[in-house]
Amino acid sequence: MQPVIRLKGKAFSLAILVIAEVAAMATWFATTASLGAIRAQWDLSPFQEALLTSSVQAGFVAGTLLSALLSLADRADLRTLFSASALVAALANGAILLFEPTHPAVAILRFVTGMCMAGVYPVGMKLAATWARGDLGLLIGMLVAALTLGSASPHAMAAIGGLDWRAPVAGAATSALVAAVLIRFAQLGPNQAKAPPLRLSNALDAVRRPALRLANLGYFGHMWELYAMWAWIGAFFAASFALRYGDAPPFDPRLATFAVVAIGALGALGGGFAADRLGRTFVTALSMAVSGLCAAVIGLLFGASPWLLLPVALVWGVSVIADSAQFSAAVTELSDRSLVGTMLTVQTCVGFLITLASIHLLPYAVDLLGWRYAFCLLAIGPFLGVFAMLRLRLRPEAAAMAGGRR
Repeated sequence: MQPVIRLKGKAFSLAILVIAEVAAMATWFATTASLGAIRAQWDLSPFQEALLTSSVQAGFVAGTLLSALLSLADRADLRTLFSASALVAALANGAILLFEPTHPAVAILRFVTGMCMAGVYPVGMKLAATWARGDLGLLIGMLVAALTLGSASPHAMAAIGGLDWRAPVAGAATSALVAAVLIRFAQLGPNQAKAPPLRLSNALDAVRRPALRLANLGYFGHMWELYAMWAWIGAFFAASFALRYGDAPPFDPRLATFAVVAIGALGALGGGFAADRLGRTFVTALSMAVSGLCAAVIGLLFGASPWLLLPVALVWGVSVIADSAQFSAAVTELSDRSLVGTMLTVQTCVGFLITLASIHLLPYAVDLLGWRYAFCLLAIGPFLGVFAMLRLRLRPEAAAMAGGRR
């Protein structure tokens, strides 16, 4: 009898997890990437434009709230939860193709997609943490890099698909279906705690513990900036290139958007590598200081040559995500082991709730201030986040992070 070859182990399982995460997260910005093509065929109000993205955020908040209250990420089988969530997200995105983008059903389907992402993103981080051995920041950084690539991919699909808004949506639905199958081949690592009893009060640990509270406050400042930047940087490029070049810009704003979002994957990996060696509070504070500065100054280059604008945007794209995984790593290290999944879910729940405000406020800031100053609104979050992480660095509990490197 031939021996059965089993593909398992840390490297294989993490590779499968990263690929599945990229594939599933493509559904997040599927309609946002098509915004230019949709706008060319339908008249959209600022609220309708924002709703194409914020409905996903709202669904994610609802999904993470339900998951946190039921402690699903600590009580359910992680692979089954991930697979089922990706499958429903694929079906919801495929159903969007049955409607015009202005139809109310689209917002509902995007809401369902967001709820499903609550079973993908924090669950993926919990799965990665089961394999951590002194490299937690890098492992979760890999997941955030996957999220970044998955979020960027629809922008590339939009450019390849020309003016057909359906191309990114169909591509995202297909990739989520692939993710639902792939994740079944991943294995869980040895760092698993006994499932906690079902108590709705479990979620309150996120505010009861001062160190956890400060780590979360840093994350909330980061999230105020991140998704509004990702959601609107494409519109900023389109308007800036049009101002300078008219209808024939030498750069496709959709590909520029893809580059700025996708390069964040390098930031997530680099941030994870650095934080495991230099400390979580140091890396997060530095990253937010740089990204906040970029948010404050990039508008001054509105209408300038892309050779001046794009380097600043790329620095922003790297720094705006370099710290993201480290907030999750910090919460993992500061939490009760049996509640890691719940604490990650609570953190992302509130963080994405905050993104609803910044995503919807930015177009009004554009109307009021113009693109030259609108992004200054986003700088508020990272600057407040720097303060929270420096406060955390002074607390004795911070010694539990990154092997004592704080």
